[in-house]
Amino acid sequence: MLKAIPLKEIKYILLDMDGTLLDLYFDDYFWGHLVPEKYAEKHNMTFGAAKDFLYTTYKSHEKTLNWCDIDFWSKELHLDIPALKEQIRHLIEVHPHVIDFLKMMRRRRKKIFLVTNAHFKTVKIKFGKTEIGKYFDDVLCSFDVGYPKEFIEFWRLAEKKLKFDKEKSIFIDDTEEVLKTAREYGIKYLIFKAKASSKAEPKKTNEFFTIHDFRELM
Repeated sequence: MLKAIPLKEIKYILLDMDGTLLDLYFDDYFWGHLVPEKYAEKHNMTFGAAKDFLYTTYKSHEKTLNWCDIDFWSKELHLDIPALKEQIRHLIEVHPHVIDFLKMMRRRRKKIFLVTNAHFKTVKIKFGKTEIGKYFDDVLCSFDVGYPKEFIEFWRLAEKKLKFDKEKSIFIDDTEEVLKTAREYGIKYLIFKAKASSKAEPKKTNEFFTIHDFRELM
């Protein structure tokens, strides 16, 4: 691992949140089960019909800011999305060894940044349930810059705002497409987090160095 990622040379740790640091099971359950269930109740539909309709609707907003904008979805679906998230906040969990990794990076005086497509209200809910918030030097949501991480403009603006050096930065994410954009922008060290959800099989990539667990970086 240390041959592939020379931690001594790295000064900036850029981290995704959902799926990378936090168990994606919360989000999968929320959008795949709870929202369809509540939508079906509200519109007097079957759960299956609600799920089919919502998946088509979700898909139409993929790779846009709407995708993670819980205020947008509240209006679009006539449901109180933040309140529903609070209802199941007990399902928000940090992946194993994440806190140990963050503590180790702080001891080594690395600058640690959260870079996420998540809406700032979602970040607040998740920081409220977990301890991860206190380990970051700064947090950048795609809503702060007007582009999701899949767009090169996100990275240009992220570098300006966070003042990292891309030659001395490592970025860890569970989405291959986001890592490809970061690579195109010039972030030197990239890691794919394969185990995004504790309840799903690890994802695969042939393009990036892969970890399943943060213990592998320690």
